[in-house]
Amino acid sequence: MTSRRAQLQEDTYFRVLRMLQADPDVTQREIAERLGVSTSGLNYCLNALINKGWVKVQNFSQSKNKFGYIYVLTPQGIVEKALLTTRFLKRKMAEYEAMKLEIDTLTSEINSTSTAPTAKKA
Repeated sequence: MTSRRAQLQEDTYFRVLRMLQADPDVTQREIAERLGVSTSGLNYCLNALINKGWVKVQNFSQSKNKFGYIYVLTPQGIVEKALLTTRFLKRKMAEYEAMKLEIDTLTSEINSTSTAPTAKKA
């Protein structure tokens, strides 16, 4: 079992890789806004992904990014994104099942409370 912090980091990596694969021309600011993190926090994350060899930065003169960069997933990054996707999906399915069980339990409690006889005042 991984720590909560490691899971959050992995989820962030997954989401960033997913956004970059969908739109390599996306700016750091746009990604940060979509994720609800600071631009400096996202920069730290992108640098980690670059250092891992999962993302590379390329100059691209037609980019909307004012520095003219696009972020491209490397072949290793594509493989890692697939692995992260699998782990992310497994975690989310487990969370869904736990939430569904809790909802079913609470629904049963409400139903049994609403059908229980009420005490009469003396």
